[in-house]
Amino acid sequence: MNGKRVQKHLRRRLDRAAGDFAEHDFVHAHTREGLFERLTPMTVEARRVLDLGTATGAAMKPLAARFPKAVVVGLDLAFEMLAEQPRSWFRRPALVQADALALPFADASFDVVYANLSLSFIDDLPRAAAEVARILRPEGLFVFACLGPDSFGELRDAWAGIDDNAHVASFPDMHDLGDALVRAGLGDPVLDVDRLGIQYRSQASLFRDLTAVGARNSLTGRAAGLAGRDKLNTFNERLFAGGAALELQLELVYGHAFGTAPRGPGGAVTIDAASIGRRRR
Repeated sequence: MNGKRVQKHLRRRLDRAAGDFAEHDFVHAHTREGLFERLTPMTVEARRVLDLGTATGAAMKPLAARFPKAVVVGLDLAFEMLAEQPRSWFRRPALVQADALALPFADASFDVVYANLSLSFIDDLPRAAAEVARILRPEGLFVFACLGPDSFGELRDAWAGIDDNAHVASFPDMHDLGDALVRAGLGDPVLDVDRLGIQYRSQASLFRDLTAVGARNSLTGRAAGLAGRDKLNTFNERLFAGGAALELQLELVYGHAFGTAPRGPGGAVTIDAASIGRRRR
């Protein structure tokens, strides 16, 4: 399945999730808090800020407060997500429906790019990083949170051996993210990892939350039809063995990097991978 079809499936899933997203976005709220905590000590003079993967716009107002002189633009793949953003006669948010792999902005046109979990669902991370690097001005700030590869491990283990289909996405690890940033030409990347545990007592509550944030299976290797009742029952029995609650673990990767000068002849850029830092607590 090519990239356009993958993005089409993702957009359709996000459109369906839009109405319930704000009620179930507690993971996004957690990482949003973590991102603003990391933004606190940074000094950035911003005139234009991009909320990349804005969804229903929960970060738009805090970003405007953090960067009071800036125009904040919200971009999302899903039109219905943008349609859920609050509007009033005195506040008209700047919203754009577009693909993160083909940003409709001029080079060096943003001072800050903020991406809360949106990178987690992009299948071409190097291309997404290259687009961020292109639109970010020199010394501009890219700050993001992303799910790491240990996320949903309990679901992956529960599906193991039931069938050969892909049921859980493979998320990039910290080194893959750092490498993508460096190759894109972003400078001085710093990354750190945190973890979040979420308790569920039933498959229904788990699937409700996953569906509401558009995180149900949209993998290219997924089965074409619905999983059979027997498979789902086996999956459920493994997840909630003996009636015990499920402690679902998420690995959260936070990072930031800076815009650099335009690339040299042929688009070449050389950055020492050893320069990738790690935030210390």
